[in-house]
Amino acid sequence: MALRAVQSILRLDPTARLASHIVRRFADKAAPAVEPAAKPKGWWSSAEFWGGMGALAGWGMTGAAIYDAQFSGPEKISLTMTPVMIVYSSLFARWAFVVKPQNMMLAACHASNVVAQTNQMRRAIEHKLSLGQDAEVRDIGVKAGAGAAGIAGLVVAGPSLQAAIVGANLGPVSTFAGAAAGPFTVHFWAPMSKWMISGASMFELDRPVEKISLAQYTALTLTGAFFSRYSLLVNPVNYMLCSVNIALFGSSAWHLGRKVKADYVDPK
Repeated sequence: MALRAVQSILRLDPTARLASHIVRRFADKAAPAVEPAAKPKGWWSSAEFWGGMGALAGWGMTGAAIYDAQFSGPEKISLTMTPVMIVYSSLFARWAFVVKPQNMMLAACHASNVVAQTNQMRRAIEHKLSLGQDAEVRDIGVKAGAGAAGIAGLVVAGPSLQAAIVGANLGPVSTFAGAAAGPFTVHFWAPMSKWMISGASMFELDRPVEKISLAQYTALTLTGAFFSRYSLLVNPVNYMLCSVNIALFGSSAWHLGRKVKADYVDPK
């Protein structure tokens, strides 16, 4: 009966109806919104999982350089691949530090790889000098110096050049120049350095198998596989990094297959 009386008053009295409406509105706003619980990410969609696997493969690459320094002769060191690896790891140490989610394990492994590959470069140069190949060593030094000077110039001029291109309103060119993974960021140049590794592998497809490091190419093959997925889960998403790792996987797997076939399959 009391409920019917209240309902009758609300139907008859406009002021009461308005007051009831206002009360309901404030009650709705005051009530905290209940968001559905986020579904836990599976391993396939986890940047942390793929980043961790990529870091482990990266540590394998660093370990390969350390292993080769201890147990392999300097004649096996590639003067094409080793300088590329130094540049590559320098850029990826920076990339792993700034990408989201941050990957400190990957950054540490690439910083270590810079040291390990520099030691391999030293061993290769000392071996060349011991064989009297001074002219080849000088040529390597000139190329390295020119490359370092070019990189330093681009780093210094980069911010001014980017601002000029973006401010010129050149349509897609300006948009690309100002992009989060554009050509003035490490998100662009880290994958480009990996293209150099893939290129070095592709230019040496007929490299003698006795000069192929089983440990190094195992690590490179795994790196290509893991980063093909990892690159699509980070922020910013990096399609160039995905494509280069597919290429790296293919070229490194080719060398690895040749090495395994020669050492373990073919009759001696």
